Amino acid sequence: IILSSQKLHSKIIMSFTGSLMGMGNPLLDISAEVGQDMLDKYGVKMDDAILAEEKHVPIYKELVDNCSPQFIAGGATQNSIRVAQWIMTANGKPGESAFLGCVGVDAFGKQLEDCAAADGVKVHYMKDEATPTGTCAVLVKSGERSLIANLAAANNFKPSHLETAESKAIYESASLYYIAGFFLTVSVDSLKIVAEHALANNKTFCLNLSAPFIIDFFGDQVATALEYADFLFCNESEAAAYGKKHGLGEDLKEVALKIAASPKKGTKPRTVIFTQGSDATIVACNGKVVEHTVTPLPKDQLVDTNGAGDAFVGGFLASLLSEKEVGTCVEAGHW
Repeated sequence: IILSSQKLHSKIIMSFTGSLMGMGNPLLDISAEVGQDMLDKYGVKMDDAILAEEKHVPIYKELVDNCSPQFIAGGATQNSIRVAQWIMTANGKPGESAFLGCVGVDAFGKQLEDCAAADGVKVHYMKDEATPTGTCAVLVKSGERSLIANLAAANNFKPSHLETAESKAIYESASLYYIAGFFLTVSVDSLKIVAEHALANNKTFCLNLSAPFIIDFFGDQVATALEYADFLFCNESEAAAYGKKHGLGEDLKEVALKIAASPKKGTKPRTVIFTQGSDATIVACNGKVVEHTVTPLPKDQLVDTNGAGDAFVGGFLASLLSEKEVGTCVEAGHW
């Protein structure tokens, strides 16, 4: 009997016995070097991460037509899961991770699926026949990057997808869950289903704040998700935005301590991790703060900073699954 590709995919997912699950917005990155004129034209600042508005819609075609872009499988959570799987595969643990999100029924969606599979990540995408796969303009200038995400199909993920037998096989097998804050604009109800499962089964739930606009404009959603977070990640600009919004002060070590001590479901203490580029990474837990020095990469080896934070999380998660202590996990993230 020859199984259809769909049935074969379902059979593979149903047999998933891995330990890491991510859920988020799968986006195809359209990445190109641009000049200041392009940034000015679309009103974008370096190191921005924003959702596309009407004024940004033409940028995707402009990049394709004029900038010889690279097409890269992206989306913050999917990036982190792929990096974690690269490390786990190198350590003799292939097929340990899975990712859930929503894509269109189109070439970009197929490209995302193929890239994930090539990296050893099992994907169980919700397929939206009426909406194209999401894209993200990655504008690179002098090694720095800005992101403009057009979520499209990624915005249409529904809790019903978690009721499929394949999704249940994934999240029941997994012991570690990671969701980036970008997903908070899409389906908090879906996040809560996964987080409640983690809580009820004494598993580990990890969250990333992802961008200042998430903190500023989706505060209720952040508050809902944060209560479940055993590990919380963000960078220095997101940490500063959270501190400002909630009156926690400007000292990021104090901000980290206060977030770590804020209300939480379950009995595990919360660990808060603030990355700061080439400056020391801040880790707060149980009333203590530790700073972990970063060895800066020589400028001539730096291509761009796109995905740097996602890669940090991937390294951290892979080490966490190997039951390493937090300091070792941070070092793996730096590497």
